[in-house]
Amino acid sequence: MTESKSTPITAEMYDYVLAHNPPLDSVQRGLVETTHREFPDAAVMQSAEEQGSLLAFLVRLIGARHLVEVGTFTGFSSLSMAQALPADGTLITCDVSEEWTAYAREAWAKAGVADRVQLRIAPALDTLRAMAAEPHIDLAYIDADKGGYIGYWEELVPRLRPGGLIVVDNVLFHGEVVDTEATGSARAIIEFNDHVMADDRMEAVMLTVADGVTVARRR
Repeated sequence: MTESKSTPITAEMYDYVLAHNPPLDSVQRGLVETTHREFPDAAVMQSAEEQGSLLAFLVRLIGARHLVEVGTFTGFSSLSMAQALPADGTLITCDVSEEWTAYAREAWAKAGVADRVQLRIAPALDTLRAMAAEPHIDLAYIDADKGGYIGYWEELVPRLRPGGLIVVDNVLFHGEVVDTEATGSARAIIEFNDHVMADDRMEAVMLTVADGVTVARRR
């Protein structure tokens, strides 16, 4: 068995990491706190703070202008990406909850990026399939129902421009991906990870960030 070189992330170490990443601005911090206060049981669905910084970094790194997000929740990740877009950039974000995304709308407005974000309240597959078929997406972020990951991937890859990125959250699924008898969402993630590995249209790396993040690039 290969020995891990990863440093265990204690609470103290995690604070250190966050202290050495770009700090959240007042709107981002307020949204994180509001999400935990209003939705204490669901707040785990919010992307980790360092993921917001990573997504914004990737948007700037590749000069992205056209973004797609599958899974808005209360808007932390979309806010982070929209803030990194140029003024004429666009982010289409998909969700099915008016309740959760109301907080996202408020945060986008407070941050002055509401004009860059197009929220689609509908099943994400319907939204993706209605998009132009030609390659035009610079970066897509998937963080939604795990059973839908392969379907979202298959709709996004053909629409991704060469060199464009797909970033996927929860690819370690709380460590359950190594359970050979895993069922439900864990089994869906196992199958998705294998699907990504077998896709020769893309090159991908899996990172031990938060609950596991895969970054894949269109060849």
